[in-house]
Formats: sequence, C-alpha cells, structure tokens
Amino acid sequence: MNATIQPAAIRKTFTLRATPERAFQVFTAGFGGWWPRTHYVGDSPLTGAVIEPRAGGRWYGEHEDGVERLWGDVLTWDPPGRLVLAWRLNAEFAYDPALLTEVDVRFTAVGDGETRVDFEHRGLERFGDSEAAVRTLGMMDGGWGLILDSFTSAANA
Repeated sequence: MNATIQPAAIRKTFTLRATPERAFQVFTAGFGGWWPRTHYVGDSPLTGAVIEPRAGGRWYGEHEDGVERLWGDVLTWDPPGRLVLAWRLNAEFAYDPALLTEVDVRFTAVGDGETRVDFEHRGLERFGDSEAAVRTLGMMDGGWGLILDSFTSAANA
C-alpha cells in the first residue's frame, strides 16, 4: 500500500461561554468528567481520566480492571492560559515512552466571560507512514472533534 501523506497537526479553534480560569479548570481538574468513555486504550473499559496538575505530571486513563494506562505526561502547566501534554500513544494506541506528539491547548479571554480555545495536536508525522499510522491519522481529526465537543458542553454548562 502506498501511504498517503497526512497533516503534521490537527488544529481546532472555538469559543466558550466561560472565563479562561473556568475553561482551564474544566479541561484539567474536570477531565475525568467530560472525557468520552468511548476513547481509551487497552481492553478494559474506561472508568475515569486524570491530568495531574503540574509539569512532569502524568495523564492517563483509569480502567475497570484497576489498571492506570498512561497516555503521556504534562509538558507545560501554565493556568489559566496554557496546557501542553505529551501524547505518547502510537498509531495502534499503545503507550510508547519514546514517541512524542504534543497536545497544546491555549485559553484566551475574548470578551465578557468568554474564552477562545486554540487546540493543536502536532508532530503527527512521528507516527510514520505505516498502514496503521495512515488509518489512525485519518480518524484523529474526527476523534478530537468529538472529544472537544464533550469538553465544550462541560465548560459551557
């Protein structure tokens, strides 16, 4: 199969009816409440999701089998303006500590009680050009759309 060149980044920009402080809080401390239970790694269903509140912290899923499955780590923790997460899941959605793609989320006040969110998942070319990478990259834009819709609903509530 000839692999198709995929974009190096997925970008989404949207506005919330929330202050940057609230948006950051919902995204991080409230992560386990809005992250879709349909998006997890491993065989055991997801029961929760956590972003540890510091640079160097982990972000991971909690599962019915009692196992915490790492997704990556926190690279930048700068409330309420910015969060950068290391996404260390490969094209098969398995944890790979040697892989680094970045999820960069910026929260900017744009009006009375409103926040623009600039989301970027970059470095996707690091997945390579295998069939699995091409398939995964083809699904990621829609996957992030669903995930961020869930966050938007929680933040606007």
